[in-house]
Amino acid sequence: MVPEARADRPTAAEPHTASRPAGQRSARLPRDERRAQLLAAAQEVFVANGYHGAAMDEIAETAHVSKPVLYQHFPSKRDLYIALLESHLASLTELMLGALNSTTDNDERVQAVMRAYFHFIASDDQAHRLVFESDLINDPDVSSRLETFNRTFADAIARVIAEDTKLPHLEAELLGRGLAGMAQVSARYWLETDGNLDLDVASDLIYRLAWRGISRFPKES
Repeated sequence: MVPEARADRPTAAEPHTASRPAGQRSARLPRDERRAQLLAAAQEVFVANGYHGAAMDEIAETAHVSKPVLYQHFPSKRDLYIALLESHLASLTELMLGALNSTTDNDERVQAVMRAYFHFIASDDQAHRLVFESDLINDPDVSSRLETFNRTFADAIARVIAEDTKLPHLEAELLGRGLAGMAQVSARYWLETDGNLDLDVASDLIYRLAWRGISRFPKES
């Protein structure tokens, strides 16, 4: 007896155009472009419905592809989410480290980091919500990736603090975590203001708060 196929996976015999009107099908795309298209559709569905409420059927429909095409690129919904998470965290890490290394003036560094973080959220609030507000955030694979990002960001800040203040490494690490957390929490709140607070005003307020605190620490004479 041939075993029954899983309901949530396409069978080998299922045609790629099954039950999909011709007008809704995407044109054949290079693999990288198709992958980007599928990730964009998945992000839209994840943000709208949450991870657990999202369905591969809906992601395929949003991308205007058949489920077999979707499964060719991502074997499961979890693979889709992890790929999105890694992509956004890589972009955010590059952005934060770029801002941190954009100048040797520490006052300007703090300002650049805060501004970069706020602008990242303003340019793609869906990415931020998917990364930091997902209902999969307590999953070990997800939380470990978030911790890697937080540690990388905080460690980079801590190195600058340690060089500038000559504080012990552990104390500088704590301050680095504090500044990174300040950027994340305040920027997430800014999203809730729905544009009623100007983006640059908001990032400048947090920059001034952070700098007035960190600049008080002793420097090597």
